[in-house]
Amino acid sequence: MSYNVGVIGLGAMGSGMARSLRRHGHAVRVFDVRAEAAQAFAAEGGVACATLTDLAQQCQVIVSVVVNAAQTEAVLFGEGGCAAAMAPGSVWVMCSTVDPNWSMALEARLAALGILYIDAPISGGAAKAASGEMTMMTAGVPAAYAAVGPLLDAMAAKVYRLADCAGAGSKVKIINQLLAGVHIAAAAEAMALGLREGVDAAALYEVITHSAGNSWMFENRMAHVLAGDYTPLSAVDIFVKDLGLVLDVARATKFPLPLSSTAHQMFMQASSAGFAREDDSAVIKIFPGIELPQKP
Repeated sequence: MSYNVGVIGLGAMGSGMARSLRRHGHAVRVFDVRAEAAQAFAAEGGVACATLTDLAQQCQVIVSVVVNAAQTEAVLFGEGGCAAAMAPGSVWVMCSTVDPNWSMALEARLAALGILYIDAPISGGAAKAASGEMTMMTAGVPAAYAAVGPLLDAMAAKVYRLADCAGAGSKVKIINQLLAGVHIAAAAEAMALGLREGVDAAALYEVITHSAGNSWMFENRMAHVLAGDYTPLSAVDIFVKDLGLVLDVARATKFPLPLSSTAHQMFMQASSAGFAREDDSAVIKIFPGIELPQKP
């Protein structure tokens, strides 16, 4: 069965997700504030929509892959937003990393308009999004899942149904981001110490990635450092935001997160030093007295 599905936000993850949906035979319409990104997708066989209203009027399901809650509010409820144009019974799939309480409130707001909602943060990186092998941490009412059908499986290898109402998906994503941010910060610290001590960077990377100290983030992000390439797949400021959300959630119940707090400060330092829009591996640039590999 083919669905008319819209994708809003064609960044590193959204573009791959849109292609995965089209690869599975769905009619995919897209919108991005960068018109050239939407037109590039249209050149591959999709449809670029000039306005959010146009997209919303033609799609049964809309997958939102914008950066944060503020952008989600804008594309839903801002001037010319989707909510006013979506038909009752259509589904909004929210893939951003947000405060779980905000996600729960959004479910109620959309339900009042007759719109179904799935809280569906994502993980796995751009390559897995492009191949349809990423992970989705989802929660929503059964009717929303029934309406979405096979679309989630077209975008992700692992689709976890965590609860029958919104919030659980965002809570699990927050915990994932806690680990991701701390692991990147720890990986950067370890590589920086190795460089300071005169260890060959490539040799250190080889040894650690075949030893017990390895992590997915060390293997992935320190490869960027070795290449001297800080092209942002996930930027420093993403972890300023995401670890900030982690700390906000914990602060509400006075739960201590000492490692998350330190990692957040490291990303804040990198951002304020001018690396905000660089790849999150650029957090290594906060360490003094080291000579980083340069891009050939």
